[in-house]
Amino acid sequence: MKNTIYENHLKETMAKRPVFGMTIYSGCPQFIELLGYAGFDFVFIDAEHCPWETTALNNAVLAARSVGISPLVRVTKPDMIEIRKALEMGAEGVIIPHVRTIEEMETCVSGAKFPPLGRRGFDVNVRAAQYGFDMGGVEFYEEANRTELVIPMAEDFEFTDQLDEMLAVPGVDAINFGPADFSMSLNCKTNTSGGNSFYDLNDSPADIAMKDIIAKARPKGIGVMAPAVPPTYDNAKKLVDKGVNMIIMGNDFGNYGAALKSIREETLSKFK
Repeated sequence: MKNTIYENHLKETMAKRPVFGMTIYSGCPQFIELLGYAGFDFVFIDAEHCPWETTALNNAVLAARSVGISPLVRVTKPDMIEIRKALEMGAEGVIIPHVRTIEEMETCVSGAKFPPLGRRGFDVNVRAAQYGFDMGGVEFYEEANRTELVIPMAEDFEFTDQLDEMLAVPGVDAINFGPADFSMSLNCKTNTSGGNSFYDLNDSPADIAMKDIIAKARPKGIGVMAPAVPPTYDNAKKLVDKGVNMIIMGNDFGNYGAALKSIREETLSKFK
C-alpha cells in the first residue's frame, strides 16, 4: 500500500486555486514545520544563496513532508545532477535560477523528467520512490513525470528576450519570476516612485516583463510564481489579479525580523 506522506499534490492544487509559500534561508526545519501547521501550501527551500549541506537539506525536505507541505528546492544552477538529487531526496519540485538560454531550459526538464520527457537517471532506491517499497519502477517514473514540478527562473533579460522559445520547451510546469535580479539585469536602479526597490511591480520594467510572462505562460497551462513584497494581503491580491498563481509570502529571516521590530517598537522601546 502506497505511503500517502510522499504523495505529490501541489500541481493538482494549483489547477484549482492560487498556492502560497515562504522561502526558508535559515536552515531551520522547525520553521518549515510551522509553515505546515499554519496552512501554507509549499516551502521554498533556498539552496542557491544558503549553505545547505546535504544533511540539512535532507532534514528540510523531511520536515516539509511530515506536516503535509510541499517542498520545493531551489538548486544552485541548471545542472542535471543537482536537479535529480533534489527530487530523489523527496522534493516535490525544483526551482532553477538564472536560466538564460534554450539549452539551459532544456537541461531543467532533462534533469527532472524521465524518458520520454527527459533524460533523468533512474533508481528506485531513493525517498521519492519510497525506496522501492510497494512502488514499482514504472509506477515511480510515471508518477514523478506527472506530479513533480519543473520551475525555471526568469530573472534575466535573456529569458524574456526569447520568451516564446523558452515557453515552447515542453515539460515546464511553472516560471518563477525574480523581479530583483531581473531589474538589476536591466540596470534599473530606481522604481516608478523614484525609490530603490528592485521588487517594484507597479508598471516598472519588471512588472511589464512579468505581465508578458503571465500572458504567454498561463494559456499554455504553465504557472507563474512571484513574491509579494512586503507579504501582505493587498500585495498578494494584486499578484493573483494579474494572473500569478504561486505566491511567495516573504522569507523566514524577513518575517522574523519584522516581528522582532514590532516587538521592539511596541514594547521594548517603552521600557528603555
